[in-house]
Amino acid sequence: MTGNSDYRRGIALVVTGAALWSLMPLAIRQMGDAGAWQVLFYRSVALIPFLYWVVHRRSGGRTGARLRATGRAGVIGGIGLVFAFAGAIVAIQEVPVANAVFLFAAAPLITAVLAWLLLGEPVRRATWGAIAVAAAGIFVMVREGLVLGAGLGNIAALLSAAGFATFTVTLRWRRLDDMLPAVMVGGILSALVGAAVILARGESFALPVQSLGLAAVMGAGLLGLGMASYTAGSRVVPAAEIGILSLVEMMLAPIWVWLFLGERASAATFAGGAVLLGAIALNALTGMRHRPPPITS
Repeated sequence: MTGNSDYRRGIALVVTGAALWSLMPLAIRQMGDAGAWQVLFYRSVALIPFLYWVVHRRSGGRTGARLRATGRAGVIGGIGLVFAFAGAIVAIQEVPVANAVFLFAAAPLITAVLAWLLLGEPVRRATWGAIAVAAAGIFVMVREGLVLGAGLGNIAALLSAAGFATFTVTLRWRRLDDMLPAVMVGGILSALVGAAVILARGESFALPVQSLGLAAVMGAGLLGLGMASYTAGSRVVPAAEIGILSLVEMMLAPIWVWLFLGERASAATFAGGAVLLGAIALNALTGMRHRPPPITS
């Protein structure tokens, strides 16, 4: 009975995390004229203390030790998160939210390819098939973006997915069970990169109070609390099922901007997105029948 209760709680936590992340595009769209690097900087500044508090509680006050334990994987994964975070912000500002989040969804399939190339993990035939089908969906969305002059946003979205895939692979490389310390490293690096780019471009750090408040909500609430909820649930929910549950983020994000901002996406975006999400869902469903292969060193 306890096991079933933990499993149901885990599912609720994963879905809660995905639902919180789905609100991120709406919040970014509400930040007005704030540039991508300003959003990255202030959101990361809000994320860091929240994650510090969570890691401190979970580790019994050994936050520094947990951060040091991430080692090279934490740094490499953190760099991957810089691309993931910055790319996502640029994409959301440049293309329709539906287009951006559907491209973000390619991350698990990119992860499979990177794990095959870098860690020697075998890729199931079903996954190769899903990658081929997903590539067709991505082609439909990217092709339309190029026609409409939104190539930068599509590239940024794919870089974001690749960045998160890099982060995931580095955790598997060093067998890090708790991703939050590595996410905290990513938040620190993102804040530094955001500040450096703002200074290099001669831009201002000044933002309206409302935008600063939204950045704080995004960092501590949507991203930080969402990550804490997601990681807590992922400890008791199989990885393949997490892949299915995580699609909640991609399904809800376009709905929020439609409800509150009236933003609609094109038929091509939804067609390509449906193909991509279908491929990912099918891959996750077939994966439920297979245990993940051991990582070879």
